[in-house]
Amino acid sequence: MTTLIDAPPSDADGILPSKKKSSGGGLGQYILVRFLLIFPTIFILVTMVFFLMRITGDPITSALGGRLPPDQLQERIHAAGYDRPILVQYLEYLGQLITGNFGTTLSDNRKVSEMLTTYGAATLELSINAVLVALVVGIPLGMIAAHRRDKAPDAVLRIFAILCYSTPVFFSGLLFKLTFAVWLGWLPVAGRATTSTELSLTGLGAPSGIYWLDALRSGNMAALGDVVGHAVLPAVALGLLTAGIFLRLVRTNVIGTLGKDYIEAGRSRGVSEFRLVTKHAYKPALIPIITVMGLQIAVLLGGAVLTETTFEWKGLGFQLASYLTARDFVAVQGIVVLLAIIVAFTNFIVDIAAALIDPRVRY
Repeated sequence: MTTLIDAPPSDADGILPSKKKSSGGGLGQYILVRFLLIFPTIFILVTMVFFLMRITGDPITSALGGRLPPDQLQERIHAAGYDRPILVQYLEYLGQLITGNFGTTLSDNRKVSEMLTTYGAATLELSINAVLVALVVGIPLGMIAAHRRDKAPDAVLRIFAILCYSTPVFFSGLLFKLTFAVWLGWLPVAGRATTSTELSLTGLGAPSGIYWLDALRSGNMAALGDVVGHAVLPAVALGLLTAGIFLRLVRTNVIGTLGKDYIEAGRSRGVSEFRLVTKHAYKPALIPIITVMGLQIAVLLGGAVLTETTFEWKGLGFQLASYLTARDFVAVQGIVVLLAIIVAFTNFIVDIAAALIDPRVRY
């Protein structure tokens, strides 16, 4: 991912230096190059996942070994084609992926693509909620820490940031459940919604699977309140993991920007320190966050496995833990490949957004 250099934003106070024409390549060429790079990235990830899964043997032996007589086990292995050369299996698997066929799960005999569609929306909803928490918490606190540099608020916020990204998400999740659900009784303990709410939302004509969006579409405010209440604890537990990184990143970049010549020019003209921080220094500090956000998608998806398991949030992470327990490597392989594809396309979108904000990243 492209590394960005802080650039002063345009503003109306007359303190910014004149812009120079970028010498980078055109935006269209940049987008094309970044898009074409997605395919070798996905190919390498798919290949690694396939062969790593095969290290322990064929999926049927891994899932059913010791539970079936040897002759029945061999029949299933032969019927599924897992006794053929590994290269033949690999080429066939690539062909299936191109057509969108991720195979069939071994533990519950369902299409992997159907399972991904069913539970993917829940993980997407959790990730969106967590990103919102990270942005709402990390960016303002980072600006406060920069504005109060080397003072008590700055020290407290730096410690808070360290605690955020160093505390395991399952541990913070358990603490939140114990405090806000068990002791105080303010929020639900687990799940995405109550049973009645889930039935009302899934009964819609074309549900998206994102509960708060379906509740808004249907105008059901009671369901929306129920969904938001269930989403608070898992979103905060996962969002704080990234909020600490955003806080430190904003603080560092705002402090760096405050030392620029055009900021000093603003001070000499009598512009208040608060205005310099909130209007001039924070915009360049946000540019690296866009880049880092793409990298944090992988962190959020990884943390979603522990978060969903802790809060019984039935998404891809929850299913991944269940399939790992059942040693259903066909399902595990499908989930991991999908997550890898999501990360690759997310990084592509983030790169394009960064190029639109700062043309100097184009090449």
